[in-house]
Amino acid sequence: MPKITRALISVTDKAGLAEFARKLASFGVEIISTGGTAKLLVENAVPVRDISDYTGFPEMMDGRLKTLHPKVHGGMLAIRDNSEHITAMAQHGISPIDMLVVNLYEFEKTVARGATLEEAIENIDIGGPAMVRAASKNYRYVTVVTDPKEYPLIIDEMQQTGGSVSEKTNFELARNAFSLTARYDAAISNYLQGIDVEEGEFPLTYTMQYTRRQIMRYGENPHQKAAFYSDLNVEQPSISNAQQLWGKELSYNNIMDSDAALDLIMEFEKPACVILKHSNPCGAAQAQSLSDAYRKAFSVDSVSAFGGIVGLNRVVDAETARAISGVFTEVIVAPEYSQEALDILKQKKNIRLLRVPGITLGSLAKKQLLFSRRITGGILLQDRDLGDIRLEDAQVVTKRKPTPDEMEALKFAWKVVKYVKSNAVVYATKDQLIGVGAGQMSRVDSSRLAIIKAGNAQLSTRGTVVASDAFFPFRDGIDEAAQAGATAVVQPGGSVRDAEVIDAANEHDMAMIFTGMRHFRH
Repeated sequence: MPKITRALISVTDKAGLAEFARKLASFGVEIISTGGTAKLLVENAVPVRDISDYTGFPEMMDGRLKTLHPKVHGGMLAIRDNSEHITAMAQHGISPIDMLVVNLYEFEKTVARGATLEEAIENIDIGGPAMVRAASKNYRYVTVVTDPKEYPLIIDEMQQTGGSVSEKTNFELARNAFSLTARYDAAISNYLQGIDVEEGEFPLTYTMQYTRRQIMRYGENPHQKAAFYSDLNVEQPSISNAQQLWGKELSYNNIMDSDAALDLIMEFEKPACVILKHSNPCGAAQAQSLSDAYRKAFSVDSVSAFGGIVGLNRVVDAETARAISGVFTEVIVAPEYSQEALDILKQKKNIRLLRVPGITLGSLAKKQLLFSRRITGGILLQDRDLGDIRLEDAQVVTKRKPTPDEMEALKFAWKVVKYVKSNAVVYATKDQLIGVGAGQMSRVDSSRLAIIKAGNAQLSTRGTVVASDAFFPFRDGIDEAAQAGATAVVQPGGSVRDAEVIDAANEHDMAMIFTGMRHFRH
């Protein structure tokens, strides 16, 4: 590749720019720049030529028109070994531009802070994307730099080559640049498509872009290929921005299950532990200490806990670490680990330790977003299930109201059942999950399964409460619960046989609350 002789620089993010431009100048590169960028370079004693001087055309219309000029785009689009292109350049006084350094108006940040439509429109970059696309199209001859993180790579290569950048590097940079403009246009499209859309409606088109984080050994099963992609800007507690402190790379199933564990553990305020297997809670408890919470959660289903995912909402101490280390555990998701706990857990080579500080913020840290699920030929979109209701404000439909202890137990059970695959029924006390019935085709079978699971763990369902993610369609589920010794029920209600179900609860002297809110989880 020939040496870079001329660079056009026009950036919004000016981090590291002065030093980068100074090093370009040291290679004899002529720098052309615009507005605030040129001002910064002059202030830092970097030789710069103003864009208006270069094009012979003034910036105008409040900066809307400054780089949309043949001398700019011709200088980047010209194929250097095409004689017709070179002749045209000579005839019209167009000089080659060998490098473009651009990042775009911050449209996404502008709309995220609640800007007006007028402000959003003014932050739609026109010249920037046009130049980025032109330079990227001609990557064989032009280096396009769109991220300050790329500055060191560029300078290092120029130092090794005496001032040039390879076509291989240019291709990688161009590929990144086209991803940038695609994301930028998607953000604008999604924003405009959301304007004047009635509440509860979705845009006619919706565009998504993610960045690849990891190629996985395999997917859900060994014969399936898989990769992990994440949002580009994750602003809430997430497995995507978790810090892995120890262990092998997360597998496809690890990520799915860890995400579910993170979602559930953030529902609790007291020291708590949840244990998940195949994205279903098989243990959950809260206690005065984290170690006690773990032991109680583990006792709910010690068989299923083998190879499970543990979620914790307090700093993992040595006592908790010792308790967990006695059981094969795939992943721990926690806000922090003491050094002594790390020393203990790192003796287990197959465990993965994830640090997510935002767990301690609880459900308040969860933000609304659109969830997608791929089907053959399309996707389903829905907003995140952040629906909640104060059980104290819910409708008591039976003759008897829940006692204070029953109310606390109902709150605990309602938090957990939301994260169990439908059909879901759970039995619980005010600080411990007792039995889980998940994923059955009939709700009464889920209720029966929860009782069986509790019995297998030698946990009594006497005096427990029951939570169901959707209404009981028949009284049989209530009869099963009463026979097992449960004393109170929380469920959405809404069945055509609600009266029959309420009568059953009254016959058994059970208290029952209708929330009016369903939590299916498929």
